[in-house]
Amino acid sequence: MNILQKGYKKFCQFEEFVANLLLVAITVLVFASAIARTVGHPLNWAVDISLLLFAWQVFIGGDIAVRNTDLIGVELIANKFPGKVQKALKLVFFVMIIIFLAVLVYFGIPLLIQNWKRLFQVLPISYSWATMSVPVGAFLMIISAGIRLSEIIKKPASAWEQGLGGK
Repeated sequence: MNILQKGYKKFCQFEEFVANLLLVAITVLVFASAIARTVGHPLNWAVDISLLLFAWQVFIGGDIAVRNTDLIGVELIANKFPGKVQKALKLVFFVMIIIFLAVLVYFGIPLLIQNWKRLFQVLPISYSWATMSVPVGAFLMIISAGIRLSEIIKKPASAWEQGLGGK
C-alpha cells in the first residue's frame, strides 16, 4: 500500500469519525432545544447550528455511502443481464453520478459566493458555511465514485456473471 492509499484510508476514517460526531451533535442539540423550549427557555441558536451540521452530515454521509456500498444502481434488473452488460451498466451509472456531482460543484461554488453576506437568523455566522457543504461534499463524492469507477473497469466481466461484480 503506497503513501497515497494510506493517506486516503486515514482520511476516510477521519470522515467517518466526523460523520458520527455530527450525528451525535445534531441529536443532542435538537433534544436539548426541545427540552429547553418545553421548560420555557428556547435555545434559538440550536436550530441554526443543527441546520449547519445537518448540511455537512448529508454530504459527508453521501460520500461514505458512495464509497462503502452498492447502494447506487438497479441491481434487481441489472443482475438478469450477462456479465459484460452488468459491467457496462455499472460504468454508465457511475459516469452519470460523476457528471451530476460535477454539476453540483459547478453550481455550488457560485451559490457559496452568493451567500457569503447572508447570515443565519440568530448566529453571526455566514450562511456560506452551510452552502459550502454542497461543492465540498460533491467533490469528495466525485473522488469516491471515481475510485469505484476504476475498480469496475479493472474487474473482468466474468466476475460480474459469478455475482462478484459488486464491491
